[in-house]
Amino acid sequence: MAQIAPSILSADFARIEEAVKIADEAGADLIHIDIMDGHFVPNLTFGPQLVASIRKKTSLPLDVHLMVENPRSFIPLFVEAGADWISIHLEASIHLHKDITMIKEYGKKAGLALNPATPLHLMNEILSEMDFILLMTVNPGWGGQGFIESCHSKISKLKSWINGQNLKIPIEIDGGVKLSNMEDLIKDGADILVAGSAVYGEKDPKETIIKMKELAQKAGKP
Repeated sequence: MAQIAPSILSADFARIEEAVKIADEAGADLIHIDIMDGHFVPNLTFGPQLVASIRKKTSLPLDVHLMVENPRSFIPLFVEAGADWISIHLEASIHLHKDITMIKEYGKKAGLALNPATPLHLMNEILSEMDFILLMTVNPGWGGQGFIESCHSKISKLKSWINGQNLKIPIEIDGGVKLSNMEDLIKDGADILVAGSAVYGEKDPKETIIKMKELAQKAGKP
């Protein structure tokens, strides 16, 4: 069954603790935290102090997505803050294998993130090393964007590639995920669905997560 990872980027920043509690109580699988440095992407978001605060409020795995230049300098900070999963961008890492190895040596799950226009073949030499792949289905930097429709085929291609190598690497989708397209994304091959504005932009975020979990369960049945 596909997992649901609410993204607190779309939550009210003055009520982050409440947003985390909602995800916990609704049965979310992960908490997705977007870290932006104002350089790799134009937006600027959270630092390790906030992640450390969230760590104290939930037992859910913290899925930290580093949208930053020179990710190697950020990895130790977010490991110390309590991240469980850390993804870095292929486009931002100069020494990708070294950076992925660093995450793994800390005992954390290492993910590789790709922007919508980044070809899959660029990770050919490192795919087998990954714990998960994060496909951006919007251009990174801002929440609330619409899903880029051409990404459906990209998800399917990646799933076929992973299966063809007999690998067990989950595909995480980030961008434009909502109740109305979840089933199609799961059919494409998505294993983890990040949802920001589709959750925290609703009047009842908790009920929305519950509905997403139910839909993921239904879509996962043969």
